[in-house]
Amino acid sequence: MIEFHAPPGDAPPLALSPLHRAALLTLHHLTEVGPIGLTPNRAMKRYFVTWAAEAFNWPYFTADDLYAVNKVLNEHDFQPLAILHDLLLAAKLCRHRKGFLHITRLGKDLLEHPGSLWLTLAQHLLLFAGQDDMLEIEWVSVLHAVNTEAQSGVTDAQFCARLIGSNVEEAYMKSLVYMHVLRPLCWLGLLHEARQSRTERLFTKTVLWPLALTIEGGPTLPTVTKH
Repeated sequence: MIEFHAPPGDAPPLALSPLHRAALLTLHHLTEVGPIGLTPNRAMKRYFVTWAAEAFNWPYFTADDLYAVNKVLNEHDFQPLAILHDLLLAAKLCRHRKGFLHITRLGKDLLEHPGSLWLTLAQHLLLFAGQDDMLEIEWVSVLHAVNTEAQSGVTDAQFCARLIGSNVEEAYMKSLVYMHVLRPLCWLGLLHEARQSRTERLFTKTVLWPLALTIEGGPTLPTVTKH
């Protein structure tokens, strides 16, 4: 059995989640500054992307990281912001209206309840992350595996081999497991990612894990299907 909980709103470990921090900053911006302008393609306008890159200070997507490869920043250049935008809409925390992104009544309510905001983001992010044509993810089994493997630290290569059930050399499959399993858990603050080299990352559970998840029993081998 796995249960997700809304952590206490004042729990310091919530600060470990860059996604939660970015959502709070965006929702506060909407209430204090006003609606965010959208491009004709319904992306956030460049002025907000520029502000967000500095304000979010997202690990591995800092303003310095982004400007190292971009002269100016559009939403698609800042991948975490693009995903956050989709999550805010899917969770009905924001809506598009007349060329602007507006906060909803639910968004205002969850802004006052940070733990519930985290839980809402977690539910939608894991739903999105689990959808991929090349990898079928059964989250209950996967989280059981993470609970065991990341106790003292596991590399992405080791965890990929664990999920697929063999020694995986394919960089593509390792990238899929990172993008759809490990990175979302890092963005939620449940895992900490330490980059040991360009090709190897080490993941360990954070103190937010036991606050947000109850895990009992369960299978020892996760169900992840490679296509």
